Amino acid sequence: MTTLAQTKKARPADEWSSGAVFRPLAQLLVGPAARAGLRPTRVVLFHTALGLLAAWQVRHGRGTFTSRVSPALLIQVKTVLDNLDGQLARATNQTTETGRYLDSEMDVVVNAALLSAILGVRRGLSATLLLNLIMTVEFLWERDHREARGEVFRAPPAQHGDDPRVLAVLRGAYDVYFRPQERLLGGLFERRLQATLPGEPTPEDRVAYTPVLLNTVTANLGLSTQLLALGACVLAGRPEWYARSLPVQAGVLGALQVWREGRVRRAARARRG
Repeated sequence: MTTLAQTKKARPADEWSSGAVFRPLAQLLVGPAARAGLRPTRVVLFHTALGLLAAWQVRHGRGTFTSRVSPALLIQVKTVLDNLDGQLARATNQTTETGRYLDSEMDVVVNAALLSAILGVRRGLSATLLLNLIMTVEFLWERDHREARGEVFRAPPAQHGDDPRVLAVLRGAYDVYFRPQERLLGGLFERRLQATLPGEPTPEDRVAYTPVLLNTVTANLGLSTQLLALGACVLAGRPEWYARSLPVQAGVLGALQVWREGRVRRAARARRG
């Protein structure tokens, strides 16, 4: 029997809601899903459909408490299944590039649908972009943390039998939407590091620039926690509260950036004596 530890993705810090709630619930489904021969990509498509249904219900059913229970619950079921697809892929040796791209891109589709249902299309898409920038910071800070310590950031997929046409479409969509965010923020963080120091950053500087505290914060702004908070706001009849939290989250990340620049500066001064 595959254990939770065996299907867990190695990370510098854990997301509390995923570790305490969603991942253990998903683990209960790994065995039955594997025995049924369920492919992780089908799980992705199914939880995407649940997320879109929740968005439709949010848009059309804000009146009574009863009408809010269903979308709030669907969002949490979607999150359990979003944890399941990765655990199932790792447990059954079915990790693929197609699955990775599909999961990331379908999350954007669901997030955009939910936020557009709350705020309207224009403001909803702007909020979706802000949420994705927060998620990109999480991705980059974890990558930089691991690379600064000589660790492998992402293992290659176990399988390479992707349909090349599907993979090309998904990779192209990723390159259009996510890559510019990664280049923009990654370049900004690198320039800020270099501006903080009198010379080229050393390996010690990069370790000081990527403390685990950053990953602890960003991991706990991960998608499982985001959707848990959104579901709670939907249930309370105040989904706009969640949208208002996004600029606050961005502000926290900005403050952390300033803090880590000061940390590198102090460490460099201490080494120079």
